[in-house]
Amino acid sequence: MALLIQKEGILTTVQGLGRYGMQRFGINPGGAMDSTATRLINLLLGNEEWEPVIEMHFPASEIVFEEACVIALGGADLDASLNGESIENWRPIFASRSSVLKFKQKVRGNRCYLSAKGGFNLDRLYDHGGTEFRKKILKSPQLKKHSRLDLKIRSTSVDAVPERRISTSLLPVYSQFPTVRIVAGGEFNLLDNAGKRILSDETFTVTNDSNRMGYRLRGHAIHPTKKTEMVSSAVSFGTIQLLPDGQLIVLMADHQTSGGYPRIANVISSDLPLLAQLAANDKVAFKLIDIEEAERISIRFEHDIQRLRIGCSFGRYWP
Repeated sequence: MALLIQKEGILTTVQGLGRYGMQRFGINPGGAMDSTATRLINLLLGNEEWEPVIEMHFPASEIVFEEACVIALGGADLDASLNGESIENWRPIFASRSSVLKFKQKVRGNRCYLSAKGGFNLDRLYDHGGTEFRKKILKSPQLKKHSRLDLKIRSTSVDAVPERRISTSLLPVYSQFPTVRIVAGGEFNLLDNAGKRILSDETFTVTNDSNRMGYRLRGHAIHPTKKTEMVSSAVSFGTIQLLPDGQLIVLMADHQTSGGYPRIANVISSDLPLLAQLAANDKVAFKLIDIEEAERISIRFEHDIQRLRIGCSFGRYWP
């Protein structure tokens, strides 16, 4: 039972929700750039939310299902079709044996995710963390042409498809110019009023020098009130660092485990998917909020995720 990569796409990888507990050894969590999309499509299929999925970019891979199965797509809308018929994101889809999945064009967002009911049989090094390019700890850094992933569950009938959709209130609102909420970082007070105003009121552009490790942003330069040499300190997905030239970098899924640049802010976890779906030349604005508000947003989202988890576990329709 296998899923076959018939035509290679750009940077098609297997990703989970991250490999945690090893940052003290210099190994970052990694995992999917858009963890919300990963969690939602897994729960939609009745999987554990951490089950690894396929992360794709456009032009995306062409995939052949050598056995029938139930799948779901989430994240970016890449105008997917199965055997020539358009299919939607965020709903279970039955893929019969020999079905071909193609992606025609980039409609919205930049990273699309594919989950299969039951998940994939993977080497244990793939589990949770996903493909890691900068350390030679995985056998297959990228899904190439003729790569195969074994499916844990084969679905022989279209009757196996659960009648579910996800409420739009749970779906990230992807945009080429999102406003992303941030909280003050450890070195936020190195900024004077002018620097804080630029951070909160100006627009920043994602440069071509951006990848899964971090997005370099271009905008009005921000200069700290004093130059300081920092001891390298812990950083995380969403940490915004101030570079010596006054520009910003936002650390993404494959970020380093520590850094020596001032950490002026952190993107709240609920808004990381909005960043994850940006591409070069897209823009972003920041809105500073306090920790209490960030916690309320996170708790409310996790409450909704729990409702989805319970609803799907009972096979109920999610309107």
